[in-house]
Amino acid sequence: MTTSKARIGIVTVSDRASAGVYEDLSGQAIIDTLNDYLTSDWQSEYLVIPDEQPLIENTLKTLADDNGCSLIVTTGGTGPAKRDVTPEATEAVCDRMMPGFGELMRSESLKYVPTAILSRQTAGLRGSCLIINLPGKPKAIRQCLDAVFPAVPYCIDLMDGPFLECDEAVIKPFRPKK
Repeated sequence: MTTSKARIGIVTVSDRASAGVYEDLSGQAIIDTLNDYLTSDWQSEYLVIPDEQPLIENTLKTLADDNGCSLIVTTGGTGPAKRDVTPEATEAVCDRMMPGFGELMRSESLKYVPTAILSRQTAGLRGSCLIINLPGKPKAIRQCLDAVFPAVPYCIDLMDGPFLECDEAVIKPFRPKK
């Protein structure tokens, strides 16, 4: 177990970002949620990039391989539109996929909207980094993270990443008893 400060990549994928003035509510929702959850020190590597698969792939590789992120959370680009390629980029850079994350997020989202079946969120592992794709709506981001985050600290533990401590009044991580 590593006790160093966690580096967490936060990537908003949106063509609107390159179209001029843009307020990234989705990326901010991820940051706010992680601030609510985590009591341990962490540093964000925050980027807003357009829906271009090669750029998304390179960004994920850089954050995982060069910047030392143990967790990368993306938002946007998970729908059925032709330009939505975040899951393809994630799959292209991951060594192993973690399909349970996407399954649980869709299941949780279906409690709120019937269009959750259109979402293609996924998750995977690149080296010692967990990459999770989230939808683009801030409310859905919190709903999805509330569902899957209890497993995230233990996943990072298993990859010898930094120990993520959480405010258990907000989110209770699951770690098996030793």
